[in-house]
Amino acid sequence: MPSYQLGIASEILIFSVLAMSVNLLAGYAGRTPLCHGAIFGTSTYVVIIAAAAGVPVWAACLLGVAAAGGLSVVFGIIAVRTSGVYFLLLTLALGLIIWGICLRWTGVTGGENGLRGDLRHGWLADPRRLYWLILGVGAVLTFAMWRLVRSPFGLTLRAIKDSPSRMAALGHNVPAHLFAAFVASGLFAGAAGALYALFNDFVSPTTVALPQSVEGLLMAIVGGVGSILGGLVGAFVLIALEQFVSAYTERWLSVLGLTAIAIMLFAPQGLLGLLKRKST
Repeated sequence: MPSYQLGIASEILIFSVLAMSVNLLAGYAGRTPLCHGAIFGTSTYVVIIAAAAGVPVWAACLLGVAAAGGLSVVFGIIAVRTSGVYFLLLTLALGLIIWGICLRWTGVTGGENGLRGDLRHGWLADPRRLYWLILGVGAVLTFAMWRLVRSPFGLTLRAIKDSPSRMAALGHNVPAHLFAAFVASGLFAGAAGALYALFNDFVSPTTVALPQSVEGLLMAIVGGVGSILGGLVGAFVLIALEQFVSAYTERWLSVLGLTAIAIMLFAPQGLLGLLKRKST
């Protein structure tokens, strides 16, 4: 496979993990976040900064995931007792705070110019090896998510999504379950951000900006919330469409937006939900 196509495939796999992390909250816990781009990008920043300080690449990636987890703990404490539009707006505000910090803290983040990494050396310089690494990590994360949502914890999350008051009346600690889901979701987003650092070798405030969060959410919606493979399908559709349309027009963002709107109107359960409905 040519290097360009390997790059596109790697990008799809990375963003499918981001969409999968959003899906854990939106599809299984009934909470739609708009801060996961900030969590994703924070991990990317930490990986590149740590590697530049001399930390081994593998350890820098672990630090990135840990930083994303720590940020998720803070966000989760603040956000889990809200729901609906309040949860959406609160997570939006939290994400914007991170974006502002990355934009203004120029001594650490490089400000608008961002930071160029030095991660793509040795065996990581080979696009094929990097692709197989991303594919392998993505497969492990997908399996972990599959086990999580089918565990008693995942089943409880679904029940909380359907009726939080009933689950509270039955003795379940609803805020604690939502907090755990938020942190788990953030760890997955952090893993995606660490992979993105290896793939892109560059980070800027754009990486933590609102469009990144919106893109992850759209991928989950397009593929189908509440489905493990929905993130992969959504990432494939949106990234492939972006690559195709941007070659012909500068208004590719408008085309992507219209496509997402059409899917939400005519296939509210996403493309996987549409295929499942057609097959029955």
